Amino acid sequence: KPPEDNLTELMDLVLLGFTNMPHVQWFLFGLFLIIYIIILLSNGTIFLITKMDPTLQSPMYFFLANFSFLEICYTSTTLPRMLMNLGTQRRRISLVACATQMYFFLMFGVTECLLLAVMAYDRYVAICNPLHYPLVMNHRVCIQLVTGSWTIGIPFLIEYTYQIFSLSFCGSNQINHFFCDVFPILKLACGDTFVNELLAYMVAVLFGMVPFLLILGSYSKLISIILKLPSVTSQAKAFSTCSSHLMVVILFFGSAIITYLRSNTRHSEGTGKILSLFYTILTPMFNPMIYTLRNKDVIIALRKLL
Repeated sequence: KPPEDNLTELMDLVLLGFTNMPHVQWFLFGLFLIIYIIILLSNGTIFLITKMDPTLQSPMYFFLANFSFLEICYTSTTLPRMLMNLGTQRRRISLVACATQMYFFLMFGVTECLLLAVMAYDRYVAICNPLHYPLVMNHRVCIQLVTGSWTIGIPFLIEYTYQIFSLSFCGSNQINHFFCDVFPILKLACGDTFVNELLAYMVAVLFGMVPFLLILGSYSKLISIILKLPSVTSQAKAFSTCSSHLMVVILFFGSAIITYLRSNTRHSEGTGKILSLFYTILTPMFNPMIYTLRNKDVIIALRKLL
């Protein structure tokens, strides 16, 4: 281990992003810019109509409004910086900016996992216990569930980000990724990062796998109840309220869990980048479409707004 004073103190890091594809930089810039605009407009519109339309004042739409707002925050932690790097070709990012980006990215990611679990619980109560639904999911409970989703992870993640950036970094300052993600940063650290990697897996299991398993549990119960409904039309109606949420869950959790729980040595970093594009950019873009195209109330509210 080199003596402490020999360690190069990294003040700036370099986000390599998509430098391995020099010919398509402007194409990627245009593509991601269009995607970002779509995400802002579509999620912003859903947020607005769920707040303004009197017919959309149920808990389901309250959660959907929060979810759309969250998607805007979540993509805004990575996409603007990525667009700037592609547009200017200046890829430097200060250590503080990198730590900040990582913290907010993790925080919004954790919030998304928890909020999706809350939305699954909401659908579960609505279908399995319709008579008690207004009592169980009253306004206070909804506020508490949303507040919990937004805040539970904060102390863990502040501590965790602080731990990662307290490591000494030596050697290369190049991050082979388009944003400051946990594992690409840990690769730059000197010394043993076993504890940090272990903590990353613990965070992934606690805030990723646990909500995912709760969602799967509630859906298996839901589906068994839906199949017992007397008429085909009531079955179809119940399925349509759940299927859109389930599609979002599979898209988001599928790509995120594969990225964080796969072993880091065997797979190429290229695969990691592609997978993270899924849950950082594509899911937030598809979510509004999935939710609106399958929902009559939202479509009616949209028409009113237009």
